Amino acid sequence: MSEIGPLDGIVRADAARLLVRGLIRHLHHLDMTGLSEFILPNGRRADLVALGRNGEIWIVEVKSSIEDFRADNKWQHYRPFCDRFFFASHVGVPEEIFPPEAGFILCDAFGAAMIRDNEKIALAPATRKAMMIEIARLAALRLNALVNPESGRGPEY
Repeated sequence: MSEIGPLDGIVRADAARLLVRGLIRHLHHLDMTGLSEFILPNGRRADLVALGRNGEIWIVEVKSSIEDFRADNKWQHYRPFCDRFFFASHVGVPEEIFPPEAGFILCDAFGAAMIRDNEKIALAPATRKAMMIEIARLAALRLNALVNPESGRGPEY
């Protein structure tokens, strides 16, 4: 993993996009696939939802700064929709600020490393099924929008 260091001067959205790119690359090596900007059944938006070949679902919240983490008090609402929950950030944000009950992934624009794993808490079967259907639908909608831009389905997917 190469270091991007503190993200001074990079707009927060751009920094988060770079970190998500590195996370998705890392997930690929774990035989998982990720979708960014995923709307959960409770209406909250997760930065990244990941699906493993075995059906395991992870949610990863990307924090580009200490302030970004402190401004987010909704992360506890994500846990009921995943088997594992992680925070991800870069070398400029200290790992110690993230709650110990969450996993932690250190990342940059090119890759990531699992620093702290967390306990798997298996989803209820009905929740897993609902999440897998929504993950599949979102992935298909995004792919279709790329293949057929005139479909009326824009970048909001």
